[in-house]
Amino acid sequence: MLIHEMTEDECHAALKEMDFGRLACVHGNQPYIVPVHFCYDGRHLYGITTLGQKIEWMRSNPLVCLEADERTYHDRWVSIVVFGRYEELPDTPEYQRARAHSLEVLQSRTMWWEPACVPTEGRERRPPIFYRISIEQVTGRRAIPDAIEVAAEESHG
Repeated sequence: MLIHEMTEDECHAALKEMDFGRLACVHGNQPYIVPVHFCYDGRHLYGITTLGQKIEWMRSNPLVCLEADERTYHDRWVSIVVFGRYEELPDTPEYQRARAHSLEVLQSRTMWWEPACVPTEGRERRPPIFYRISIEQVTGRRAIPDAIEVAAEESHG
């Protein structure tokens, strides 16, 4: 397997194809990581959720990190790490345009509202919270098969 460091442009192109990752935030000295669905518009990552630990922690410390990956085989994968800043998009006149854009971007993904808007068992329904992550830095790696692995695949295929 060969592992390549991706350029910033390659990372951004990969993010446009992805919609699921793991969002990390920190409160005090305690890290917290959760799976999230997102959409990328070329500038921001957009998400929708409800009030809970992740939102409370990001409100107190907006610096976040998101990891997204795709693995098609042991020697074919992509991993992207985004360092960014959380910004809530409240339902207020000053954020009306940003919320409308967020909704438009999110609706490009099938079932964009799940699981954020589906009530959790034993918990009351909560209003949705729209947010975006401004990307400050992005890095990525991509694995591809080396010549030996390609030859082995061809002899078995």
